[in-house]
Amino acid sequence: MNWHWKTIATVWLLAIVGASLTAFLATEASAISWIGLTLAVCTLVTLGLQIATGSKEGYVKRVTVSITGALVILVMATVIVALLDLSH
Repeated sequence: MNWHWKTIATVWLLAIVGASLTAFLATEASAISWIGLTLAVCTLVTLGLQIATGSKEGYVKRVTVSITGALVILVMATVIVALLDLSH
C-alpha cells in the first residue's frame, strides 16, 4: 500500500508546482484560469496514475484523496496570492 501514497503525493506535488508557477508567472487577470487548468491537469494525472497501478481495491478512495488534496493545496495558494495582492 506504500506505493499508492507515492502516486497521491505525486499529484499533490504537481499541484504545489502548478500553484507556485501560477503565483510567480501569471497576471492577476489570468491567475484563476491557470489555477483551474492546474486542477484539471491534476485530475487527469490522478486518473492516469491510479489506472496505471492496476489495483482495483481502494481506487475510489485513492482518487478522492488525491484530487481533494490537490484542491485544498490550490485553494490555499489562491487565498495566499489573493491576500498578497490585496496588501499591495
